[in-house]
Amino acid sequence: MMLTNATHDAESDTETGASTTIYVCITCRRPGDPDNARRTAGADLARATARAAEGADIAVREISCLANCKRGLSAAIRHQGAWTYVFGDLDPNRDGEALVEGARLLARSSDGLMPWDGRPKPLKRGLIARVPPVDFREY
Repeated sequence: MMLTNATHDAESDTETGASTTIYVCITCRRPGDPDNARRTAGADLARATARAAEGADIAVREISCLANCKRGLSAAIRHQGAWTYVFGDLDPNRDGEALVEGARLLARSSDGLMPWDGRPKPLKRGLIARVPPVDFREY
């Protein structure tokens, strides 16, 4: 299981050889979860996502905060040269596989956008934002 902490610079996302990375917020909690809980729902989502990504060319990285607390659990999917997608309202019991499928869709995209068709439902209803690649130029 490839699950690492995201304390690296932006250019080293490919240190594992993967060109696509899923960042999962491990500080996310569900409403009503105690602040002192030993494990967070976000950490559970990170583990479920890493299990779903086993054998795939996708890195899964834990990140401390995506600043999307009102719509947590949160994750972001990044692919080199493509748009980055941020998702919220995720569930650790069902959405790890959806994040991996979204990462696969983004990795196969010819225009750097995650296609709507074929996107898992949690990634349709949970879309928070998409962020252009660093070298993006409007046409």
